Parts: sequence; structure tokens; C-alpha cells
Amino acid sequence: MLTFTMRKIAFYRTGAGRCPVEEFLDSLEGAHAQRIAWVLRLIEEMHIVPACYFKKLVDTEDLWEVRIRVGKIAFRVFGFFDGPQTFVLDHAIRKKTRKTPRSAIAIAEERRRDYFGRKGK
Repeated sequence: MLTFTMRKIAFYRTGAGRCPVEEFLDSLEGAHAQRIAWVLRLIEEMHIVPACYFKKLVDTEDLWEVRIRVGKIAFRVFGFFDGPQTFVLDHAIRKKTRKTPRSAIAIAEERRRDYFGRKGK
């Protein structure tokens, strides 16, 4: 029998200790933050997460996006894996266009490089 070890959600912190994703979540209305928290719990608890909630971004340095919709409002939380079970959230946006802004992806990629650089990987 195969067993699934739950994923762990972690938050990227800058060298100065700031947590950009927590700051973003703190700025949201309660219902929006609750919906994002619900999707993050799915990612932690489900062995296979539907692509409508969690998808690898093509042409990136192993970035994934958490996809959240609240009515007509879309949010994206970007992150990466540190090992097989730890998913690190490093950037979040309210999506205003059909295509994810390249600038948001660039920020997430830079934070990933910073994370592993400071970690020594």
C-alpha cells in the first residue's frame, strides 16, 4: 500500500526577515484570505492536487503557481519545492490580466534563487 506524506507549506523570508506572502495575505479582505488558506490546505493534504488549483509554470526555474479564484477575482501565489514535501511560497499577486505577468514570475524566480543561495544549495 502506498502512503502519502502531507506536504508542508513554508513561507519565504528575505534576508532581513520580511515575509512577502504573509504581508500580501494580511492586506486582503477576510473572505479572500480564507479562500487562499483553503486552497493551501488542499495542497498540503491532497496527494494529487487538481491543476485548477496547483500547476507547474512552464519555462521557469521549477516554479509552481497556486491558483485561487474568488468570484471574478483571481489570485496567484508562486512557490517552489525544497525537497519532496516542502512547498515554499515566495510571491503573491492579484491577477488583473489573462496572462500571468512576466514581472511577477521574475520576482518569484529571484526569491527562489535567493532562498537556495542563502541555504547553500
